[in-house]
Amino acid sequence: MRLKQVMFFVLATVLGCSIWAQTAPEPVNPHATPEARALLAYLQSISGKATIAGQHNFPNVGARWTDMAYDLTGKYPGLFGGDFGFSAGDDKDSVLARPAMIEEVKRQYKNGAVIALTWHEVRPIDDEPVSFHDSVQGHLTDSEWKELLTPGSPLNSRWCAQVDVVAGYLTQLRDAHVPVLFRPYHEMNGNWFWWGGRRGSSGSAALYRQIYDRFVNMHHLDNLVWVWNVGAPGGNAAPITDYNPGQQFADLVTMDIYGEFKQQDYDAMLALAGDKPIALAEVGRLPSPEVLEKQPRWTYFMCWSEFIQEHNPLDLVNAVYHAPQVLTRDDPRLAGPLAAIRKATAERLGAAPEAAPAANPAPAQ
Repeated sequence: MRLKQVMFFVLATVLGCSIWAQTAPEPVNPHATPEARALLAYLQSISGKATIAGQHNFPNVGARWTDMAYDLTGKYPGLFGGDFGFSAGDDKDSVLARPAMIEEVKRQYKNGAVIALTWHEVRPIDDEPVSFHDSVQGHLTDSEWKELLTPGSPLNSRWCAQVDVVAGYLTQLRDAHVPVLFRPYHEMNGNWFWWGGRRGSSGSAALYRQIYDRFVNMHHLDNLVWVWNVGAPGGNAAPITDYNPGQQFADLVTMDIYGEFKQQDYDAMLALAGDKPIALAEVGRLPSPEVLEKQPRWTYFMCWSEFIQEHNPLDLVNAVYHAPQVLTRDDPRLAGPLAAIRKATAERLGAAPEAAPAANPAPAQ
């Protein structure tokens, strides 16, 4: 079966309608895998109708905060978020945890979760491991920034070597046929990360385009769904339009919100996204059912790690997780399409029928 026929079959299976498959969004990477295409098409299909509940986990804690969400609500988040880390030793963000994090991602995907990954990347003038404040929240001079974006320069070569390490882990997920919502250089309109706060075509957006080019055209990471991300404007976060890398580089347009879910921010995201799906890539406080009624096109939200327990009242967490428009892992509206994606992969590869989902370990104490 030719690739286009395979992709159409997967999309029709997942979306349950051949007409929907024909009108599914075209990924920005023309070589996107059937799984990545199906995931993007699924997100497009729920836009304005439902929102997936998601939960972030630090790389060195396994599924601790996902399990905590289950403990609090009796439901598993429909999205599993992870990070590649930057620090040393037993720290929660340790780079030594990357192999285990990849295995956890595979297990979560098999169990029915959408996968979303980001990376608090080390400055290219530093070597891993680093501290958060000194490197991730460090700074590059204007001359260093220009050199970083100059192909073949010493600093550009250092950057290539660093991102290639993470590309190796993403390759493992590609080879395991796991589609990934990949969110590089997040919150780029803020000035708190070394990659952020640089407006214009040669600024932060250019670095996003640079990693897109390397991961797509050199590493052929065709399992990635490309997620562009900004922080809610205000304070040290600039207007989002100043950081747009271009519609041809983002499958999803997302915002991180740790304060009020302002209607003007939602409207600004819709204006910038056009027909593309939008999402809340990070939140501190969960969006209430009332917020989601007023802002229905958020296709998912991801609560940041311990915030699920420490910054959200229990009644709010349960109200959100049990709201009719919120999708958790066991909801047929999510479980069915994701199972269809995995089944289509197995059939395409001639693999045996999928076994029962891997058992979840006891939640961390």
